[in-house]
Formats: sequence, C-alpha cells, structure tokens
Amino acid sequence: MSAGKTAFVLAGGGSLGSIQVGMLRALLAAGVFPDFVVGSSVGALNASYFAAYPHAEGVEALAAIWLGLRRRDVFPFSAMTALAVLRGQGFLVDPAPLRRLVESTLPFQRLEEAPLPVHLVATDMQGVAVRLSDGSVTEAIMASAAVPGVFPPVEIGGVSLMDGAIAANTPLSLAAALGARRVIILPTGYACDLQGPPTGAVARALHAVTLLIAWQLMRDIERLPREIELRMAPALCPLDVSPYDFSQAESLIARATRVTGKWIDEGGLTRPASPGELAPHHHLHAGHTAARVM
Repeated sequence: MSAGKTAFVLAGGGSLGSIQVGMLRALLAAGVFPDFVVGSSVGALNASYFAAYPHAEGVEALAAIWLGLRRRDVFPFSAMTALAVLRGQGFLVDPAPLRRLVESTLPFQRLEEAPLPVHLVATDMQGVAVRLSDGSVTEAIMASAAVPGVFPPVEIGGVSLMDGAIAANTPLSLAAALGARRVIILPTGYACDLQGPPTGAVARALHAVTLLIAWQLMRDIERLPREIELRMAPALCPLDVSPYDFSQAESLIARATRVTGKWIDEGGLTRPASPGELAPHHHLHAGHTAARVM
C-alpha cells in the first residue's frame, strides 16, 4: 500500500452513477478510505455527498437517495421545454429540479466546508479542465454536470463552464496534481450491451458522454506517471442499462457491491489499472454475428 495520499476518483455517467455507491460500500467494508475525493459530472454529486458523510452510514444514506430518484428529478422534459429549444434556448432540460436535489441533499454550502476534502472538475468553453475546490458546492456540481445541449452552462467567476467529461484532462490528472500517490477510480462504465440505440435526444447525448468518459479514462490511465499506484474498480459488464434510466438503481448498487467486493478479495487493490478494462467491445446475442472483443 502506498505511503502517500489516497484519492477516490468518481467519473460521470448519468443514472449509472448509482454504480459508484456499490463500489464505495465495498471499498469501505474492506477498510479502504481516501484522503480526498475528486468528482466529475454525476461523480461530482456522489463525491460531494460522500465528502459530507465519509463513512459507511453515509454511503447507505447515499444509496437511499439513489433508490428514491426518478428521471424527472434530474432530467424533466416537457412540451414547454421543447418549445423553448425551438425558440433558441439552446438546452433540452430545465436544470431547476437538479439544483433543488443538490441543495436539499448536501449539508454544506461551500466546497471548502466539506469534512473530507473534495475537488470537482468542469470544462471551460475552450475544452480546458477547471478545478473547483472552493465556493458554492451547488454551482460547482451544476457546472460539472452541465452536459452540453442538455443543461445550460454555468458561470463561475465570470467563466462559462460545462460538463467535466468534455475536458481535455480527466479527474485522474487532477488527483495526481493534488498529491495523490494512490488513485482508485470508481467508473460508471457504459452500456455495452444495449439491444438498440438509445431513444430520445437526452438519452443519446448521455450515452455519448459515457463513451467519451471511458475513452478519456483509457487515455489518461496510460499517461499517468508510473510512480502513482493506479487502481480501478471493475466496471459492470455486460451492462444493458441506459444512463437515462433511473429505474435500475437497486440492482446496479447490489451488483457493483458484489463485483467490487470480489475484485478486492481477489487482489484487485494490488493490480495496476489497465486501459483495456474499458476498451470497446461487443457481446454475442442470438441472431448477431458480432463477438465480444477486448
């Protein structure tokens, strides 16, 4: 085990963020605790809540939140919203419900007030990662989760920001820059086993973002300095749940708890993360000729 600081890095992934709850549960059960957390997109919300309650009871409370979430709590869509888009508003989803969720869930108002240090990642309009370590936690989460075209950008310090998944650098780079010598990635993965393309503009946008996150993680795993111990909890595979589907949280949390616990028991915390774990692949189904490739 590294003698330096340990960071948990929570990536984005829409409703697949529930997977990170199971991963947190298994890691804490094994006695693995971080010195700080880094989050992006939905991982920013999970990271901030965990930073408020960095213990097993807090993880169970986060699980309860996820079990109570419905799509309308995060991605409400109405005829009025569609009309606003046609009028040039530029985004598909009213951010007010997500803002209310954040404000009603977190017990602190400023990032620097969190019991466990938390750092979030957003992206400026040039595609450069922006670190958010102080100031309003609500604004930081809203900025980090502002999927382009889905949510409006959020202005912080006079700079318009959007989803952290778009940045040229993922939260891995930030964790290393903040002094972590052991980085444990909690990926949401992506729906690698969908039977057809996602239906609807928001669902398609979210699916595309989860793919982008996976490819960026693959790239940054290869680029991270070798002296950093990099570990990655296993992404769920096969996975046939859209990041727009909030109805599967209970099964995703349970599955992630089980898979991550097995990974820990089999020495996962001693094995370097490999970009191949997130590589594109297919799954074989009746009537399909495509086989899984890794």
